Amino acid sequence: MTDTGPTDKTAPPRRSTRFDTPSELYTRLPEIQMLTTMRPRQDEGNLQYLYRLRSSTTPEESVTFAAFAAQPTVAAGWGYECLRLMADHLSPLEKPMLQDIAAWVSSPTTAMRHRLMREALFAPTRTPSVLLGLAVGWSVGGPAPNDPMRPPPYRTPQAINSAVLSCLARSELSRRPSYLARFIDMAETLFRAF
Repeated sequence: MTDTGPTDKTAPPRRSTRFDTPSELYTRLPEIQMLTTMRPRQDEGNLQYLYRLRSSTTPEESVTFAAFAAQPTVAAGWGYECLRLMADHLSPLEKPMLQDIAAWVSSPTTAMRHRLMREALFAPTRTPSVLLGLAVGWSVGGPAPNDPMRPPPYRTPQAINSAVLSCLARSELSRRPSYLARFIDMAETLFRAF
């Protein structure tokens, strides 16, 4: 028998996806339907749907699916990794925002989330890192200390989707498929976890 007193630091695994199946996602968050053309099959699992999207004529929809299917904080972390992979395509002015997002991903605090939201809201342009900053701001709880209203559940994934795809659009046409493949490879891990 083991002791599970206050010194036990083992935590149960956390879900990385919002729903068990893509069909449930499309039913409960219908906003994804406006951003994708391919629909999940009734008996299809998340990984199977991701693979089918990946091999379709519009593999970019796999980015959209990953952004919507993952829990908001998990999706924001995945979006950060996608942008970090393409850091050479971000302007130097975007680097401080990306560094702040990295700090939030490693140690998510409410104060940091509110600060990121404020910086993103008042940014002069909606760059990929600013869009991701907005996603972080909407990811959990109200976007500001004096705003108790939670944003709609589609707000964070829409911003993550826009951040990742707009960053992808900055790359040379010949390199986009390899970047996209790496994004999807990283997304696979979201669906392999609990």
